[in-house]
Amino acid sequence: MTVQDQTAVGAVELDALAARLSKGALTTDPDVIEAHARDEALFCPHEGAIALVRATSASDVQEVMRFATEHGVPVVPQGARSGISGGANGSPGAILLNVSRMKDVVSVDEAERLVTVQPGIINQDLKDHLAPFGLSYPPDPGSVALSSIGGNIATNAGGLCCVKYGVTRDYVRSLTVVLADGTLTKLGPQTAKGVAGLDMRHLFVGSEGTLGVVVEATLRLIPKLPDPFTAVATFPDERSGLQTVADFMAAGGVPSLLEFLDSSSLKMLNDFGDFGLDGDAGSMLIMQVDQNPADSEAVMAQFAEVAETCGALDVAYSDDPSDSAALIAARRMIQPAYEKFANAHGGGQLLDDVCLPRVAMPEFCDRLKELQESSGLMIALVAHAGDGNTHPSVFFDAGDVDQTAKAQEIFGEIMRIGLELGGTITGEHGVGFLKRDWLNKELDEGSRRIQIAVKNALDPQGILNPGKMLSAI
Repeated sequence: MTVQDQTAVGAVELDALAARLSKGALTTDPDVIEAHARDEALFCPHEGAIALVRATSASDVQEVMRFATEHGVPVVPQGARSGISGGANGSPGAILLNVSRMKDVVSVDEAERLVTVQPGIINQDLKDHLAPFGLSYPPDPGSVALSSIGGNIATNAGGLCCVKYGVTRDYVRSLTVVLADGTLTKLGPQTAKGVAGLDMRHLFVGSEGTLGVVVEATLRLIPKLPDPFTAVATFPDERSGLQTVADFMAAGGVPSLLEFLDSSSLKMLNDFGDFGLDGDAGSMLIMQVDQNPADSEAVMAQFAEVAETCGALDVAYSDDPSDSAALIAARRMIQPAYEKFANAHGGGQLLDDVCLPRVAMPEFCDRLKELQESSGLMIALVAHAGDGNTHPSVFFDAGDVDQTAKAQEIFGEIMRIGLELGGTITGEHGVGFLKRDWLNKELDEGSRRIQIAVKNALDPQGILNPGKMLSAI
């Protein structure tokens, strides 16, 4: 998977490409390229891109890929660049292919409960568009107001309600994709059922721009989500909160949301805004149920019983939608709260994304505390705990060489512990550049061989997002 020498591609060739694209789509301005050359990840290279194309149509994308194939030029597909794994970062000699201007809702099919969209539409904008139809698109990453549907598809994004409603993959009915050679193809049926041939659409979900460029997606919808009942439980320590999650789910609990925040996260949130959270608690769970009132009451009682058995300090619940909205708004502010804390303590934060079996989360938390004690660095933890997706953050002084090296070491150790406990190195943020070396440790030999075979078949020149997800296996 090598990319051809880039030195032969110069201004003349790029001018010829510009003439094949929408007016003004291509720029070679170094400042503009630099401004678009990276996502939110730390420690990931992003230098060397030669051009930026801000596509406005599938035709633009096709022309870029045809040009790239003709000249052996690497292409880095991009959306909102809100990711944290370096997957959208530039690479030497590459064209940055940004589809964030392709953000239309093409159609809403109320009868079939489908919506067809371009990849640049922001997740929250799609939800807002669907509300008047009485329909919902459930996947809701924490970056719902920032991340695009194309990026969500690229990383198979999840979010807060995945414990009941599933992740992006569960809602992709069909995809229109531009392949490495510029071929436009549609993957997946329009019907609810369809098994004609291999299921290629789901091969592209989570492929992080390494197999093709999504230019349109038809997504499955469900009826508008009902207002939930919300419970909050506080605990004397982190372990008892996570044990509650494992026991509640094992007992048959069916929440629509089950989120965990440790003591450090609660303190950072309270320092960031007036959220009224219990800053003295060792941890907190937010649990929601969106069944009918009688069933919701029963689940609340079950949750309270399990939480109290595990040592909860307090359990309370409400059926007031405003209470639910306030709690979820606070939960969604955790990253800004982390950023405020990080900026006050040297500016460094590494956010991990390890997904675990639920029963392994208490031990995982214990291991994090050991890492914190041995390193002297702060490690905070929030989690989409209902499905085991944890997000530990390591904070460090980015101006201190020793602390920076220690933070990177801890980041890797967190992934090693996750794998040891039966987990995966990423639940929703993707591999990108940041975790590419760790993918080799998670996959067995057979899986690595299959993935390389697929990559080579679809992208024989290795021009799609080189140096990222599959480059180290």
